[in-house]
Amino acid sequence: AQFTGGLSPHAMIDAWSDWAMHLGRAPGRQLELMERWRANALKLMQFASAQALDQPAEKPFKPGPYDTRWSHQGWDKPPFSLWQQGFLATQDWWHAATSELRGLRRQNADRTGFMMRQLLDTVSPSNFPLGNPEILEKTRATGGRNLIDGAARCADDARHILAQEHRPVPKEFALGKVLACTPGAVVYRNDLMELIQYSPTTSDVQAEPVLIVPAWIMKYYILDLSPENSLIRWLVGQGFTVFCISWRNPGAEDADLSLEAYRKQGVIQALDVINDIVPGQKVHANGYCLGGTLLAIAAAAMARDGEDRLASVTLMAAQVDFAEAGELLLFLDESQVAFLEDLMWSQGYLDRPQMSGAFAAIRSEDLIWSRAVRRYFLGEPDLPTDVTVWVNDTTRMPARMHSEYLRGIFLENRLSAGRFAVDGKVIALKDISGPVFVIGTETDHIAPWRSVYKTALFTDCDLHFLLTKGGHNSGILSEPGHRGRHYRIGHRPALALYRDPDTWLAAHDPQPGSWWPEWSKWLARQSSGTVPARQPGNDGSYPALEDAPGQYIHQS
Repeated sequence: AQFTGGLSPHAMIDAWSDWAMHLGRAPGRQLELMERWRANALKLMQFASAQALDQPAEKPFKPGPYDTRWSHQGWDKPPFSLWQQGFLATQDWWHAATSELRGLRRQNADRTGFMMRQLLDTVSPSNFPLGNPEILEKTRATGGRNLIDGAARCADDARHILAQEHRPVPKEFALGKVLACTPGAVVYRNDLMELIQYSPTTSDVQAEPVLIVPAWIMKYYILDLSPENSLIRWLVGQGFTVFCISWRNPGAEDADLSLEAYRKQGVIQALDVINDIVPGQKVHANGYCLGGTLLAIAAAAMARDGEDRLASVTLMAAQVDFAEAGELLLFLDESQVAFLEDLMWSQGYLDRPQMSGAFAAIRSEDLIWSRAVRRYFLGEPDLPTDVTVWVNDTTRMPARMHSEYLRGIFLENRLSAGRFAVDGKVIALKDISGPVFVIGTETDHIAPWRSVYKTALFTDCDLHFLLTKGGHNSGILSEPGHRGRHYRIGHRPALALYRDPDTWLAAHDPQPGSWWPEWSKWLARQSSGTVPARQPGNDGSYPALEDAPGQYIHQS
């Protein structure tokens, strides 16, 4: 498992054998692939002839939308243009060869295509100094200094990887001073989470407070980055009393922490504390990514048990159904989950490299290979930003909780199928009766927006669905004034008929700007009016333990 990065060899062998046997008994597909090879070869020959005669010719093969390896103008000139087109032609042929085939499991088709892309990316001409015109140009300009600097960075990276060392947050992005610096105080702490209450910046606030439930796979401050793009700071400025959970980074001693512990000691405990601090008021609950899935579970269980403590539920890039969960499904089947369970049993948790590697592999051409070329051959250091600092500040996942999540929710899809139990009794998402606001992002490869949209299929409540430009993180970080942003929003009244996502998309035109004000106005409509602002720590039962962002955010 350490050697394969947590990937099951059996799952990989099974995918290739399934593909090979079905292709071997499909003479029609074999003829199609032979024709594809001939057509690609002719396109390459025509392009090469035009280049040899110095005639204008359009490149027959185009890179993917996230493939930035070919942006340098040197790739338009021979011989580099021919090497690039040869690589893309091979990539095109293998994409056709590993596409759906009668009798072949769809997951195995996707898996073989994914693995072939990873193999081809290792031999891309852009990865080699003599095959990349940008590297050659930089080497001539610097007298080879770029290669010396790159070799030093490569050695340093290798040392950190082998030692499994966690790089500290750079001083220029210090937590609590530059990032996660919205004023507030930790008002509650247990062994699993800290609850932060933020200081108001308006004289009056909405009566109902807001609880933010972040994902535990990363630290919460993606929602409180730099002051100019902090969702939490902005929400406080709109006149809301904001609370946020900061999860503890678990270690081997926490191997037996369960998903139920995250619900009880996290979401439910936070609600209990907020109800004590702000008595007599319901709570606007907002869950992001896995935190949204956990919030949906908690809300459905509360509705089943007759608890009426939630004024509204917001789910940001969060899924409640995982049948169409995107390319992460490539890493999950029974063999893979069992392999991960064995790995987690030995170390007590799923470690950072095993998770971050899976996310990076989905877009390896940009997140792995382009970055490696920049660092090791062009000699360009990674310039840290608030987002990249957060991305690198990863956490661990307790063995039991992660197993329950992968097997029960992701692999077996129990939540939307009506087979997920809380306290020994099944919950149903359609029991949620309060208003729900669901946010999807257009280019999300972790929680695809059509999968997020399926919340409308499994609920009957009043629901707003908003689709915003960007990816899983960039779409959520869409502060007012951010250039080039747009969103679509639609309303589904309670008990209205379901519309499929493509019909919904065609019926709603994009609106320019940030989605944050739209959500703020919706929250205000679900509220009962304003009251004098509340200062954190003023409640006698829950005094301020320390200033935000607390202790758990600093755990590595």
